[in-house]
Amino acid sequence: MEKGSVMDSTGEQSGDIQQRSYWRWSKQDFLPEESFQSWANYRCALSQTFFRFKDRLISRSEDSNEISELRKQSENNMKRCLNWWDLIWFGFGSVIGAGIFVLTGQEAHEHAGPAIVLSYVASGISAMLSVFCYTEFAVEIPVAGGSFAYLRIELGDFAAFIAAGNILLESVVGSAAVARAWTSYFATLLNRESNSLRIHTNLTEGYNLLDPIAVGVLAIAAAIAMSSTRRTSDLNWIASAVNTIVIFFVIIAGFAHANTSNLKPFLPYGAEGIFKAAAIVYFAYGGFDSIATMAEETKNPSRDIPIGLLGSMSIITIIYCLMALSLSTMQKYTDIDPNAAYSIAFQSVGMKWAKYLVALGALKGMTTVLLVGALGQARRYYVREMTPRKNLLMLVSFLLIIIASSMGTSAYWGLNPNGWVGYVITVPLWFLGTLGISVLLPQQRTPKTWGVPLVPWFPSLSIATNIFLMGSLGYKAFVRFGICTIAMLVYYFFFGLHATYDMAHQQHKPEPMKVKNEDTTGKAEP
Repeated sequence: MEKGSVMDSTGEQSGDIQQRSYWRWSKQDFLPEESFQSWANYRCALSQTFFRFKDRLISRSEDSNEISELRKQSENNMKRCLNWWDLIWFGFGSVIGAGIFVLTGQEAHEHAGPAIVLSYVASGISAMLSVFCYTEFAVEIPVAGGSFAYLRIELGDFAAFIAAGNILLESVVGSAAVARAWTSYFATLLNRESNSLRIHTNLTEGYNLLDPIAVGVLAIAAAIAMSSTRRTSDLNWIASAVNTIVIFFVIIAGFAHANTSNLKPFLPYGAEGIFKAAAIVYFAYGGFDSIATMAEETKNPSRDIPIGLLGSMSIITIIYCLMALSLSTMQKYTDIDPNAAYSIAFQSVGMKWAKYLVALGALKGMTTVLLVGALGQARRYYVREMTPRKNLLMLVSFLLIIIASSMGTSAYWGLNPNGWVGYVITVPLWFLGTLGISVLLPQQRTPKTWGVPLVPWFPSLSIATNIFLMGSLGYKAFVRFGICTIAMLVYYFFFGLHATYDMAHQQHKPEPMKVKNEDTTGKAEP
């Protein structure tokens, strides 16, 4: 992050205060709140867990608090140094990486076949609908907290913690996957097998390959991201520009060596395979939420964020579809290498030299994903105290109908992919729930500068498509999600809850009265 002058306790810039080092390990740095200052305080806090949870569940933050007050408490002020051009390239850098270079081959080989291009279309539409919503949030509340800040305002601390925890988990898992893919392509660049640079152990199959190179790449990317946002942007721009050249080469050279017979059969796994793959390759679009967290460092958020987010995602979706199609025409889906698909595909058509260029481009792409990912880790029909209770109840009812019908559609697809009777019930219910919001409920808030078009239809469609793709995931994904959520809840109830409670109530404490000079008797001078 770009560092400015340190702020004092009143929120004013104070140039005289020496900035503290990033590398700090004391208890006060990690647990500065009152509840953790002694074991007695902590036991007292734990005894009030239910009361504090209720307080945090019903309390809401304010726009002004997120935009102004919380920023004043930040130790380092963030400089507005990014424009829409930077954000477009950050979009490229954060999204184009392991997804297209790794997941395309994996999912074409295992689930979709040549129809992997349709999987990218489906997941791209779903991602774009989410991008519309993220864009409005980031423009309305241009702070570094991203979705955590938006949810604190609308749904409170608890919902914000769960969402932000899962986004952080996505970033951690995604970065780990990208780093491991980096090692595979680096091995290809050295003309070695994709797993040859990993340490083989006697652990369970699937967990028995240790990857020290991936750890080193992650550490370097994090160090660069911490050093400077501007420096990261410049490096990302250069690497993404090189990666873009490689991508155009892949598309052009791939189609030049196309064999249309490789597209037959186009749907080897049926429509079910398309959506199974779509749920996985949605990961390839992950990273756009990192751009939303950069709003606080953007010069003109109301102009730059919509152009940066929507512009980059539109172009990326087209690129993904063209790259997926070029891979499918070069090589039969049964022969595609899941680990280094493009490199091996070019080798199979006699362009052995091209695999090194593709591996280099993939490495650059995955490096920028790690850079922006490391940097990123660093509301509409209801307004509190304004919306009538009747309208609130109607809104909740319609939202439940939309969510339930979307879950029903996803469940019916999973149970009977070739059926149609269930959709006769679930799809009209979704339509009626959305129509009810559109016709019966007046909008309580109008976006100040930029808003999602076709509200509530686009947000409702975003809910439906995301739930549908989630339903296409295997049960193991939900088991892992449940385990991670339980771990997050344990942390929240033992630490996070008490930290946020202390912070919230510390903000509302009255300022201590300043006592005038006292004489030697201890009495204040008049």
